[in-house]
Amino acid sequence: MRQIFLDTETTGLSPESGDRIIEIGCVELLNRRLSGRNLHFYLNPERANHEDAVKVHGLTDEFLADKPLFAAMVDEFLDYVSGAEIIIHNAAFDIGFLNEELKRIGRPVFTDFVAQVTDSLSMAREMFPGKSNSLDALCKRLEVDNSNRALHGALLDAGLLAEVYINMTRGQNSLVIDAVEITTAETTLAVIDFASFDLPVIAANEDELAAHDLLLAELDKASGGRTVWRALVA
Repeated sequence: MRQIFLDTETTGLSPESGDRIIEIGCVELLNRRLSGRNLHFYLNPERANHEDAVKVHGLTDEFLADKPLFAAMVDEFLDYVSGAEIIIHNAAFDIGFLNEELKRIGRPVFTDFVAQVTDSLSMAREMFPGKSNSLDALCKRLEVDNSNRALHGALLDAGLLAEVYINMTRGQNSLVIDAVEITTAETTLAVIDFASFDLPVIAANEDELAAHDLLLAELDKASGGRTVWRALVA
């Protein structure tokens, strides 16, 4: 399973009014593990930033002046995302900008190149209704360290989103590149007779059982009552 967490920074809020992408950051996960194969570049938008946008991302017109145009980077970008599931926080915003950039150079819409687009903001709103679900709020709620996020940055935010997503889907607690290589070579394993072992069974105490029941209740609430164990009990 190949997933790419994507974020952009822009000159403003409206691609229809001519605002442009100035930064793209992508973080790749393979089978829910960081691959280390990320993609990141800055772009010359061929127009001035809005003052409020610069306050958010800190990327000045002077800094962007010598950066490549989107048209120069589009093939590398589309090759990278091709066929993957793309996960974006508030996907409509980034997809709107990407589609305008692609339209400007005569290319099809972004979703034609990828397997699917998943909006992590919609996921968060379903899991945490009535709460703030900004990336910063989710980092705080899910104990993801965002202390380096003084300004928005596409690659930084894509990495934080990957951590947030893994915590929201409860597949694992952190993202690490596996240190042990998987080999397909045949291996001879010693046969162990487990009957010779005396394995103790340690029962949970009342406090542990209560904590377990509380966690199950929180999971059931977060899923809207759709947890599997309720169906099994029924």
